[in-house]
Amino acid sequence: MRFEFHAPTRILFGPGAIRELPSSAATLGERVLAVTGRDRGRTAPLLDQLRAAVGGVSVFSVPGEPTLERVRAGLEQARADRCDLVVGIGGGSVLDAGKALAALLTNGGDPLDYLEIIGTGRTLSRPSAPFVAVPTTAGTGAEVTRNAVLVSPEYYVKASLRSPFMYPRVAVVDPELTHTLPQALTASTGLDALTQLIEPFVSTSANPLTDALCRDGMTRAARSLRRACEDGRNAAAREDMALASLLGGLALANAKLGAVHGCAAVIGGRYPAPHGAVCARLLPVVIAANVAALHDRSRDAPALRRYEEIARILTGRPEATIADGIRWAYTLCADLEVPRLGRHGMVAADIPAVVAEAQRASSTKGNPIALTDGELAEALRQAL
Repeated sequence: MRFEFHAPTRILFGPGAIRELPSSAATLGERVLAVTGRDRGRTAPLLDQLRAAVGGVSVFSVPGEPTLERVRAGLEQARADRCDLVVGIGGGSVLDAGKALAALLTNGGDPLDYLEIIGTGRTLSRPSAPFVAVPTTAGTGAEVTRNAVLVSPEYYVKASLRSPFMYPRVAVVDPELTHTLPQALTASTGLDALTQLIEPFVSTSANPLTDALCRDGMTRAARSLRRACEDGRNAAAREDMALASLLGGLALANAKLGAVHGCAAVIGGRYPAPHGAVCARLLPVVIAANVAALHDRSRDAPALRRYEEIARILTGRPEATIADGIRWAYTLCADLEVPRLGRHGMVAADIPAVVAEAQRASSTKGNPIALTDGELAEALRQAL
């Protein structure tokens, strides 16, 4: 057995943890680029506290998923305002933009110089500027990962800027920041968190440390995702989901993902589709495809036993089978009204192109078995 595990981020977790943001930021820099989402009103009190603690705060908004052009604009603003610290307060898109900006501040160049797939893939040579991540959703785990997913409308794809230098210096994870999330966003981000616990658990790079994180995270998500959607003020459920998201981030940063995320990256680049909702719709059909392929070509694979364990965790039943786990996932998607892929504009004629791109995606490389183009296409057809 041989594996590596990286967790260089200082994590501050718990209700009220946000109160430690100003003092933590003040130890890392003097001029802050504060990256926020569309609604600056939600972050205004935090920005005021930051201004009182550091020399200056320049605010930059990322209203949607971070495009290359938006990142370039943020980099120009950060340089003009001589920022030496980046603080991201928002969902996964905001945190990914913040990580990218922190990396580019010290390494120079354009995002395309370093992006996978569509860029030249240059290696970052210098540590990023200090980055503090404050998630306000419970889904991506981006507060503890070493990549930033950026959107290129020109290439119709999402691609990652990735480096060990990109880990946030500090992650402030306060479940109370998620209490006001609407039901739909709670569902889509929560389902993303669940997917990011299941895929590393069966991935080709799973290891004992990521296994432990995934088992605990899946248990928390299975018991609390519905409760968080039904009652956003349920503090115990929100805490479970914030921790599940954090554990999923740590797991995927040290193991790999799979075909769900490989397809979701392509679909998200082609259509205006929320990442978590796409992952949720794909999860049961990809599990079914993986299980069928494993039975057909690798019946002794450990992943089959792991899918059985996942079913027991999700259903809470020690006698549950893989089929029970797949049904649980289908039922959850239906109950939380997760839209089919066709609702985002995808049609059957698009499937071959999506399959071709998904097969090249880095996430797909971690799938427990290499799915054929036909197997992947059939899974997509079932999710349309």
